[in-house]
Amino acid sequence: MQELDLIEGCIRKDARCQRLLYERFAPKMLSVCIRYARERSEAEDILQDAFVKVFNNLEKFEHRGSFEGWIRRIMVNTALKYYRKLRFQMEQSGLDYSNDEPVMPTAETELSAQDLISIISGLPDGYRVVFNMYAIEGFSHREIAEALDIKESTSRSQLVKARKMLQGLVTERQKVRL
Repeated sequence: MQELDLIEGCIRKDARCQRLLYERFAPKMLSVCIRYARERSEAEDILQDAFVKVFNNLEKFEHRGSFEGWIRRIMVNTALKYYRKLRFQMEQSGLDYSNDEPVMPTAETELSAQDLISIISGLPDGYRVVFNMYAIEGFSHREIAEALDIKESTSRSQLVKARKMLQGLVTERQKVRL
């Protein structure tokens, strides 16, 4: 079934179209949610909440840009709202995690996508959210600051700390494999 037909069917509350749309996009969108969640169960909760928003707001989709991009944006915004609702506070532990050892150039070939997702999910919440928004979703520091109600400089700082921590975690993972 074509995407436009699915959208129109969902607007008419056709359960079959809703199921097909969910089945088509849920796997990709779950991977988006997993990047923001600490655990898979949280990611699944975010996914469900976001799909409720997708179905409730389908008539607002203006058919400009990709439909998948529109859904992805809802997923990201729902994940961010999830953390704000839990009194999300950016972690500024004062811990300056720094490992001066460079990441080996073969890191990306030795680590699977699942390994990378696992490493990223191990970051503190603030680092993980800013890293995902900037490095994966392509938000600017200004957009991140507005979305999280923080200063742009805090966004930049969280990204730098996330990258340093990721380098250390990747290096540790590589040492374990040797």
